[in-house]
Order: sequence, then C-alpha cells, then structure tokens
Amino acid sequence: MDKIVIHGGARLKGELQVLGAKNAALPLQCAALLGEGPTTFRHVPRLSDVQTMNQLLVGLGCTVEGDRTLTIDPSGVQDGPKEAPYELVKTMRASVTVMGPLLGRHGFARVSLPGGCAIGARPIDQHLRGFEALGAKIRMSHGYVEVKARRLKGARINFDLVTVGGTQNVMMAAAMAKGTTVLENAAREPEVQELAIVLGKMGAKITGAGSSTIEIEGVDNLHGIDHAILPDRIEAGTFAIAAAITGGDLLLLDAPSSHMHAVLAKLEEAGAECRVEPEGLRVIGPDELAPIDLVTRPHPGFPTDMQAQMMVLATLARGQSVITETIFENRFMHVPELCRLGADIHVNGNVAVIRGKARYSGSIVMATDLRASACLVLAGLVAEGKTEIRRVYHLDRGYETIEKRLRKVGAKIRRYHGAPS
Repeated sequence: MDKIVIHGGARLKGELQVLGAKNAALPLQCAALLGEGPTTFRHVPRLSDVQTMNQLLVGLGCTVEGDRTLTIDPSGVQDGPKEAPYELVKTMRASVTVMGPLLGRHGFARVSLPGGCAIGARPIDQHLRGFEALGAKIRMSHGYVEVKARRLKGARINFDLVTVGGTQNVMMAAAMAKGTTVLENAAREPEVQELAIVLGKMGAKITGAGSSTIEIEGVDNLHGIDHAILPDRIEAGTFAIAAAITGGDLLLLDAPSSHMHAVLAKLEEAGAECRVEPEGLRVIGPDELAPIDLVTRPHPGFPTDMQAQMMVLATLARGQSVITETIFENRFMHVPELCRLGADIHVNGNVAVIRGKARYSGSIVMATDLRASACLVLAGLVAEGKTEIRRVYHLDRGYETIEKRLRKVGAKIRRYHGAPS
C-alpha cells in the first residue's frame, strides 16, 4: 500500500485550484440514471469514490466515458440487473443513492444494505421511509433491500432527522412520481441544492432546495444535460486550515466562499485572515492561533467533514478549545493518532477538550477514514521531523493528488508506492 511522508515546518505560499465537489459529484452521477440520453458533467474530481460509482453505473448497464469531463449514458439500464452489489456498497456508502433514480424511473432497485462504517453507523431507514411514503413496497432479505413500485405517487414526507443522502435519494425518486411531493426537515447542504439545480436542468420541477422544505412536482420524462460541478467546500476548507496553521498565504482559486461561512468564521476567530478576492479565497495565517469552541451541525452549521481538520488547528492554538461532534458517534478516531504526534486531547463521549500549543513530533501514524487522513496530513505539515502516514487510500477517496498540489505551494511531502501497511 502507498504511504505519504511529510517533513514538517514549511510555510505554504501560492495558489491552489479547488476542484469539483466529491459530495456533489456522487449523487449527480446517480441522477444521470433519470435522463433519457447521455448526461455530461464537467470539473469532475479524479477520486476513487467517483471511480467506484462509475463501476456501479456500468454494472447497471450505463456507458461511462471520460474522467475530468464525464459522460454517462443510461440507455442500457432498462435491461440491466438494477442491483448495487455488496462489493461496491461496502467500499462506498453513497452507492445506495442509486435507489431513488432506479425506483423513480424503472420502478425497481436492489441494493446491498451498507451496514456500519469507521465513523459510525449511518442507517438508511429515512431513505426507505421516504420511498414507502411514495408508494414503494420494501423487502429485505439476504443482506439486500428491494424497493419496487409500478409508479410512485407524491406524498408529504417529514424526515425524523436531517439526512443529506436521504433527502437526495427521495428527491430523485419523487422527480418522476405522479403528483406533488413535499419533503419537510430536508437537508439544506449546498450539495442538495446542486442536485436540485441539475434535476431542474433535466426537466424536473423542484422548489425550495436550500431550505428545510422542498417541493417536487413529478414529471413524466427527464433528459440528459451538460453541467459543471460546483467546487468542493471541504477541500477548500482543508487547504484554508493548512494556510492558517503554517503561517502561510494561500489563494484558493474558485473556493466556494458563500458555502463556507461557518468554517471561515472559526478560522477568523482563531486569528487567520480570510479575504474573498475576484479569483477565490485568500487565507493568511496568524503569528499565533487563538482557541476556538465549535459544535458540528447540519448546514448551515459547522460541517462534520471539517471537524478533524479544525481539531489540528485547535491543538496548535494558545489555551483550551472544546469540540462537540453531534453528527457521527465515532468521528474522533483521529484523536489517538494526533496524540501520538504530541497533541493533548481528552475525549468524553461526543466532546473533545483540547489543550493547545502542541509541539508535534513526527512519527508513523495510521489513517482511519477520509477526513482523519486529511487531519494527519495537516499535523504532518507542522510537525518537527518526519511524519509517515499509512493507509492513505482513505485520502484518495476525497482529495485528488493532495501531495502534488501541496508540494507546489511549498510543502515537503511525497507519496511512496507499494509501502507496507
């Protein structure tokens, strides 16, 4: 397996291009299943999760061509198996998002139950409740869930909790249902808004995306389109923290600042300068970081996908910080690895108390999940000596060639292939 080696202490300075959003790309790939004719997406990030979704779509009968510019033709799905197998779902939970479009357009889908994952169980009960309200019959057997309906009918659906995947999945199913569907307590994330924009371009009638109530008036047919995916706010936030903790000066080209208010507010609270410029977002690190307190919340609150990265900043600040995780129950798995490098973090349930001014000392650390991988890279950038990060395949799920891009702005970082796990 690959490993990444970092020699810390370099100040980052220069420009970094923010690429297309992973959390938008995956549901948009699924949305292509709804169209009659090919759909082309531009600014697609070259990530292992995107490749996994492509494999799933090909298995369903789609033709998929390209990478940065990706064209998906779903015309072969009609005679395909309409099944998402365990081998792919276990690799990437977003695979379950094919259920909505398959059910909405073809009336049937069979998807492996995803089970748990490293950062906590993320059940799909809200997805299934939504499909059932639309008139689908649901059957579970042998580790798979089957959803079936001759044609879905519009309904009023109130999610028990805010669910991004559930909102997206049910939205796609309802796009071709008969009548009007209202989703209440819907997720408000920019990626939900992006999906609504794409479905609208395909011919769907959707209003309210970005609010907690989304209304979908079903249509009979949708068509293929051409669409450029919005930039990745989590990638931009990760690079912004890299600038802040290294005392750097980075211009993040095309950073979606309007979707990053909660993250930018905490960076500024910590002392970083965040300035929106015509080409993107400039972040300048302070001489000394101030402590921060934060609580992860659904959008527009502080994103759970930025919690691990912001914890690195907190460990370097003067004084005590408190981070409360309310989204995923196991999303502090990076804490032992940060402590191994020299952090002082105490966890009690879903609350982490961080005593700052850590002096990181390079060592061998193990990545446990995608965002934990990113936080270890950040820690390595400021550690004394050499930090070696293993299991970096997690990193490749959400950050395209991060080592090459950071090296261009001054980081001493390299990837080594075939390293032992």
